[in-house]
Amino acid sequence: MKKAKKYEVVEQIKELVSNSTAIYLVDYKGVNVEDINKLRSTFKKEGVTYKVFKNTLFKKALEDLGGYEQLYDQFVGMTGVAFAGENFVAPAKIIKKYFDETGKFQFKGCYLESNFYPADQLNTLASMPSKEELIAGIIGSINSPASGIVGAINAVMRDIVSLVDEISKKKAA
Repeated sequence: MKKAKKYEVVEQIKELVSNSTAIYLVDYKGVNVEDINKLRSTFKKEGVTYKVFKNTLFKKALEDLGGYEQLYDQFVGMTGVAFAGENFVAPAKIIKKYFDETGKFQFKGCYLESNFYPADQLNTLASMPSKEELIAGIIGSINSPASGIVGAINAVMRDIVSLVDEISKKKAA
């Protein structure tokens, strides 16, 4: 690879890293092309970009950016990288599901925002709620006090109607 092409690839990597909320590294050894294509498709549906670069070029890009030192040792062997956008837990869920089914596509580690998570943290990452789930939970929490108030007001109204009905029955008798 010519020096100019290497420079282009390093710049592309730096842009992908800068525009990502999380970077997941996996060992794709033993995964066939058909499965890699399925995984790429699954990643794409979740807004995740999956790429394979030369380890030395990726490491160079991270060194240029700074702050990713704990990933340097992970660039050994066949390394694939998933770049997460808004949905930062989607790659973890996809990687875990495929690994549980096949024993391949082993998680090496990731940076989520500016925090490093080693290989043994995949289950923790995969169990985290997505942004949409968090928003739904917050909206549900905000909505529940209001629905509780409405329920209490309706109960009082129902009791008043029952009381008026009982009084009218007694007066009629």
